[in-house]
Amino acid sequence: MQQARRAGDHTNMVFHFLLHGHIMHTTSWFLFFPGEKLCSAEDCVLGTGVYLRHGYIHSSLAGYVVRKSEGKELPMISVVRGTELQLLPDVGAIVTCKVTSINPRFAKVHILKVGSTSLKDHFKGTIRKEDVRATEKDKVEIYKSFRPGDIVLAKVMSLGNVESSYLLTTAENELGVVVAHSESGAVMVPISWSEMQCPLTYAKELRKVARVQAKHLEA
Repeated sequence: MQQARRAGDHTNMVFHFLLHGHIMHTTSWFLFFPGEKLCSAEDCVLGTGVYLRHGYIHSSLAGYVVRKSEGKELPMISVVRGTELQLLPDVGAIVTCKVTSINPRFAKVHILKVGSTSLKDHFKGTIRKEDVRATEKDKVEIYKSFRPGDIVLAKVMSLGNVESSYLLTTAENELGVVVAHSESGAVMVPISWSEMQCPLTYAKELRKVARVQAKHLEA
């Protein structure tokens, strides 16, 4: 009887998690066992570690439910073993990113690391013009702060969703560009909080430069 109640509560919590979770990649920290019912096949798409039976998706192994939404109408549901779970960007986390594109309003990035831990999947992030620095926000120009290919340290402001991805900020002295290449392909050297210089041509380029702390040097 107790076991049946536990299974029912368990399933109800997962249904809520699957139907009401809004971020791109979420994990349920409830442990599921082979054969346990997860949700209706009408609500989710089959991923790995699951199977379909009588219109419902069931776990095929002991592990945790991972829900992924990547612009699809229905989320993909998978079950992974604890050893396969990856660290996810969380609010307040320091992340290492690579700038993929810029426009006058924001820079788009791929999140490569959380702290010093590399991610299996690259999550998308956005650094808005108003989140580049803490002062004189109205004077910020994205192209003078970041360029595609730059490696940036940023902090997670809010969790992502399908439309806007993770919102990031570099509005602290320790955050900003840590690695940038000049037009000649050389790794540039920071010479101020707003400039980097090519060691080959001595040409200077504008960036929002990070004052890198020792604990982030590996990034």
